[in-house]
Formats: sequence, structure tokens, C-alpha cells
Amino acid sequence: MKSNTARMRIPLSLLAIGVAALFGGQALAYDGTKCKEAGNCWESKPGYPETVAGSKYDPKHNPNELNKQSASISAMEARNAQRVANLKKTGKFEYDVAKLPKP
Repeated sequence: MKSNTARMRIPLSLLAIGVAALFGGQALAYDGTKCKEAGNCWESKPGYPETVAGSKYDPKHNPNELNKQSASISAMEARNAQRVANLKKTGKFEYDVAKLPKP
């Protein structure tokens, strides 16, 4: 005599195949892309402008805020140059720039 699990295996398998076929067929029907060319398939939402500049989506970045990163990078490069110069002079690397002798 077969156990209950063996009897339920076939109907559950058929149910799983049916569900996969039902949802799998719909997914293949429409991929949602209208490609301008191969690899260029980005599509904006309806109502989004062609150019962002001047539209309500324009972030209007403050130039002073954008320059903060370049200023911090140049300060970092200056500190690194001091560290390297001290390393070449003394042969010992010191991370803390405040401990370096003033030139």
C-alpha cells in the first residue's frame, strides 16, 4: 500500500507545472523595452522630459557644494606630498601631518 506522500506527489507536481506555465508564459509575452539600438533600451516614464536641464527634475546643484570635493581632494594630495617628502628625508613614514617638521 502506498503512503499518503507518494499519492500526493503526482498531483502536487502537476499543480507546480501548471502554475509555472501560467506565470511563465505571461512573463515572456512582453519584455517592456523599446530599444533605440542594440544595448540602448532605457525608456523614461511617461511625462519625463527629454532633457533634464531646466525642467522640474533638474537638481540645480550649488557650485560651492560641488567644489567642496575637489578642495578636499587637493588638501589630501598636499598632505600626502608632505608625508612622502618626510619619508624620503627621514626613511620613516609618519601618518599624522601635525607631527611632521614644518618646512
